[in-house]
Amino acid sequence: MTNSQSFPSGFVWGVATSAYQIEGAHDADGRSFSIWDSFSRKPGAVSDGDTGDRACEHYYRYPEDVKLMAELGIRHYRFSVSWPRIHPAEGQTSREGLAFYRSLLDELKRHGIEPLVTIYHWDLPQWIEDEGGWANRRTVERFERFADVLFREFGEDVPKWITINEPWCAAMLGYGTGEHAPGKTDWGEAIRASHHLLLAHGKAVQAYRRLGLKGEIGITLNLDSNEPLTDAEEDRKAQVRHDGYLNRWFLDPIFKGGYPEDMMEWYRPWVGEFDFIEPGDLETIREPGDFFGINYYNRNLVKAGERHSLIKAEYEVPPDSEVTDMGWEVHPESLYRLLARLKDDYTSLPIYITENGAAAADKLEEGAVRDESRIRYVKAHLEQCLRFIREGGRLAGYYLWSFLDNFEWAWGYGKRFGAVYVDYETLERTPKDSAIWYGKVARSGVLPTWPEREVEKA
Repeated sequence: MTNSQSFPSGFVWGVATSAYQIEGAHDADGRSFSIWDSFSRKPGAVSDGDTGDRACEHYYRYPEDVKLMAELGIRHYRFSVSWPRIHPAEGQTSREGLAFYRSLLDELKRHGIEPLVTIYHWDLPQWIEDEGGWANRRTVERFERFADVLFREFGEDVPKWITINEPWCAAMLGYGTGEHAPGKTDWGEAIRASHHLLLAHGKAVQAYRRLGLKGEIGITLNLDSNEPLTDAEEDRKAQVRHDGYLNRWFLDPIFKGGYPEDMMEWYRPWVGEFDFIEPGDLETIREPGDFFGINYYNRNLVKAGERHSLIKAEYEVPPDSEVTDMGWEVHPESLYRLLARLKDDYTSLPIYITENGAAAADKLEEGAVRDESRIRYVKAHLEQCLRFIREGGRLAGYYLWSFLDNFEWAWGYGKRFGAVYVDYETLERTPKDSAIWYGKVARSGVLPTWPEREVEKA
């Protein structure tokens, strides 16, 4: 008998992390500064002056973390490679840095855990940023070389690669709003950086194909499902601009071979004639991947306003809405809407949700963390995933963000997304109720119907 809450056989259940957020060891074995090392040292840039210098010390504790993952029933792990750990300076490739990731991959293999490796998750080497970073086209060539080194070293042992994680964040938050590293506030640089990030993705896919490796490669975008706050014309126009800014500016070149005309016109005052888009660039960006990764957390309700200087928009959360500890609206149906839109308008590729999860004000009490709100959040979103699959959608897997509580970028250590609680004083790991619950789901492929508070019996 088929359980109505059963996922297809072969569906991937994973957890995700990124290098700067968990590794620590910021100056170990020759690693040089990344832009996040520099940014986190700027007064006021990160909450409470936190840095990733120590983070979760995964660099030293990875055997413990991999063992815990396996004990929980997790068999798929997404992680990223620290670029300044591999290329600490121009012309240098660190054997010590490569050795760390070789050891991590070996440990995963011993525990039967399949890796999904992200090449770039925002930790650009500072020495590259000093020459203009992603606003400089030369960074594309450097990224291609970085990717090539990883493919040659680990290509036989890594079945799936993600080229770039969330180019919108790297470009728009890093070079436009200044909320993320490197903290620039120049919209012209941000839009230029967005093109170079997409071009770097295409170049990496081409490099992977040239090597004839048998795995798969794709990109991960952070996307939303958005709506105008009201039916007023100015709000509807603001919603279209927001959708162009966050979604279409990245989806269209990857899947349709060109940037959306309405956004090119809107951006023209900041970038002029788009002379940074050179002949052949769009064909490179459109280089076909094998799968498509998306990160989804919440929907956006958009209205016209001046809070967002580039697109003249503002955002509201309905006053009666459930929100996470980030203040983000919990709206699972919007994940289904996003998936359906991607299927209908953009791609027939297999889709992986490479990040989804919720921050909560978790407390360790009597050796346990009762994070029922996170279980409800994940379960509700997985139900929408199942809805999409039932309707013929090619959703191939789900990676929970995050495996560990960690350095959460500009929020420092004040926001906890982890399925595993980290005591930042002792660095002791404690699986939360959500980790136990999610492990049961991963092992069975079935969404349980028992009450969340029964998790300790799973």
